[in-house]
Amino acid sequence: MFTGIITDIGEVRKIGPGPDPRFEFTTAYDTSHIAIGDSICCSGVCLTAIKTGTDWFAVTISGETLSRTTLGEWRLGTPVNLERSLRVGDELGGHIVSGHVDGVGSLVDASHESESRRLTFEGPEGLERHVATKGSITVDGVSLTINEVTGRRFSVNVIPHTLAKTTLGRISLKTSVNLEIDVIARGGHHAGKVGGAVRAGLVRTKVQPHRHTRATPNCRTAVEIYG
Repeated sequence: MFTGIITDIGEVRKIGPGPDPRFEFTTAYDTSHIAIGDSICCSGVCLTAIKTGTDWFAVTISGETLSRTTLGEWRLGTPVNLERSLRVGDELGGHIVSGHVDGVGSLVDASHESESRRLTFEGPEGLERHVATKGSITVDGVSLTINEVTGRRFSVNVIPHTLAKTTLGRISLKTSVNLEIDVIARGGHHAGKVGGAVRAGLVRTKVQPHRHTRATPNCRTAVEIYG
C-alpha cells in the first residue's frame, strides 16, 4: 500500500528484452534498505524489486502490466515517480493507493493559476463514474484532489512543491498517464449496487458464529458479540 506522496524521481536506465522485460531504475534511495521482494510504486504501478545496485534497482514487468499501463511507452531516460511501500507507523499524507492502475489517461490542457498549474486529464471510458469533485485520484503515482469533472475529463491544481518534486512539473500535452481511482470511491460504487457500505476496515470488536440458517434466496448468519 502507498500514499501517493512521491519521495524520489528516478529514471529508466536499462530495459531488457522479451515479453516480460527487466527494467532498471536509478534512484536516490539507500538501496541497502531495499530488500528483494519489496514493493515500490513506479509512476503509479506497484512493482517488485528483484535486484539492487549502488544507485539502482531492478524489476520484472509482465506483459499484462505493459499492456494496461504507460510502461510500454517508457524508454531509456524516462523519468519515474517513486514511492516506497507504506510501513506501520508511517504518516498517511496523501490517500490510500494500491499501485494497481485502473486506466491510462492523457493530459489535454494545462494552464497557470498564480504559481500553481491547472492540469486537465481525460480518462478512459467508464472511469468517470468513480471520479468526483473534491475526491482523490492518483496520476502517475501522485495523490491529487479533483477540482472539476466534465464527462471523462477532470482537472486538478498542482502546487509548486508537487511540480518540483514529481514528474508533473515537466509533463506536456498528450502525455499518457497512469490513473488509479480512490479506493473509497471504488468501494462506494460497488456498495451502492449491493446495498452495502464503505467501512474503514478497523476492528472494533470480535464476533463468532452463533447459528447459521440458509434461506432462499438469501443466506443469513447470526453472531454473538463478545469482548
